[in-house]
Amino acid sequence: MNIDVFLSEICASYYQVRENVERAIASLGIKADVIFHTIYFDDAVNRNIKGSPSIWINGKDAFEGGNSPGIT
Repeated sequence: MNIDVFLSEICASYYQVRENVERAIASLGIKADVIFHTIYFDDAVNRNIKGSPSIWINGKDAFEGGNSPGIT
């Protein structure tokens, strides 16, 4: 499993989301490659990322929503 976590450069959730992802992986007993990415607005729009933090599993947004692409 591949997990990509996208965060804006000013996102204050880095440590909390890292802990939550690691806890979820451990509780499920799965193996996953987790990569944390710093993402900027233009790149977020181009990749259709709709918030910070965003968690993608195997190339799909885990929490697909109706927001417009981009980050704040």
